[in-house]
Amino acid sequence: MKRNILALYIIKLSKWFTLVMPIIVLFYEDHGLGLQDVFILKSVYSIAAVALEIPSGYLADVWGRRKCLILGCILFFFGYLCYSFTSTFAAFAIAEILLGTGQTLVNGADSALLYDTTVQYKKENLYLRYEGRITMIGNFAEAIAGIFGGLLAAYSLRYPFYAQALIAFSGIPAAFALQELNIKSKVQSPVQEIVRIIRYSLVTNKRLCYNIMFSGIIGAATLTMAWFVQPYLMYMNTPTSWFGVIWTVLNLTVGIAALYSDRVDSYFGPKKMGILILTFVAGGYVALAFNLTYAGLAILFVFYIIRGFATPILKGYINQMTFSEMRATVLSIRNFIIRLMFAAIAPFIGWLNDMYSLRIALLASAAIIMVPGALFLWLQLMAKPDKE
Repeated sequence: MKRNILALYIIKLSKWFTLVMPIIVLFYEDHGLGLQDVFILKSVYSIAAVALEIPSGYLADVWGRRKCLILGCILFFFGYLCYSFTSTFAAFAIAEILLGTGQTLVNGADSALLYDTTVQYKKENLYLRYEGRITMIGNFAEAIAGIFGGLLAAYSLRYPFYAQALIAFSGIPAAFALQELNIKSKVQSPVQEIVRIIRYSLVTNKRLCYNIMFSGIIGAATLTMAWFVQPYLMYMNTPTSWFGVIWTVLNLTVGIAALYSDRVDSYFGPKKMGILILTFVAGGYVALAFNLTYAGLAILFVFYIIRGFATPILKGYINQMTFSEMRATVLSIRNFIIRLMFAAIAPFIGWLNDMYSLRIALLASAAIIMVPGALFLWLQLMAKPDKE
């Protein structure tokens, strides 16, 4: 059990210790790419991730979580290796495909293996604690990496990518060290099996469906807010030197909150927790819209605390309602919904910001989140407790 958990910690670090994030746009510009090229590359990543999200989860259930994690870490390493030694748009596009595919293979499989590990050793009551720690490690790593990435870039924009490739490589031996649990036997028709699991998750099992949809809405909401941070700081004419500091503190806030997610969930319980999360997430958008001053930083910190609680807690609820043989696929359905919702609303929110104002964009986001979020939370609370 300890070996699996330690290996999953290392894999999380190898993915989230992103040295390149603060300087990647500068890197692109240094190689002659414009902003349109940057968005195209990120679209390539998103398309690869969305297209493979559910199939990769099913692959983890059938082929094995460990094998998927090994392959995902290898592709992640080769993605950054490609960035480190190439200089063309086409090569960068290949790197984005490798990174998107690698990320998708790891997503779902890691949480599914963690939950199966706790069940195997009769410690499932500790799952949420470990999931919270993994979330904390990821956010702490992202926060700290931003500082080191900037320092390396001061010498050369290539150095963060060299170091990133080495960090990505560390996930490979960690994945090999994992112990596989609960592999499902091979099935005759993978496509039919995926359709069966999707139908079960989103149609047959109503409570699971409502939990997946609610978790997807909250996930998309917290992801969208992350992209509002920089426009908000720009609106406030915040000195550029403070961007990295604020970003670091926000990510540390998420990590610390995630560490205590099991205690918070135990105190409030699922019903109150769902109401609390939706109220603070949607309310955070409204509060920030009417406090576009430095007081808004306090609102952001509260929002990020709730974000730290929400991710492990909502994933934990889904795990509790899901059978082991389909767990990774179900978690991938959740991730797919998050990515799809974000892709659908982000252009519209960006257009509102450009055409009208940041305040209008924030208020529209609150409405988009609150209406379906309240609906699925209500359905979730009204559903019968029997998961079958």
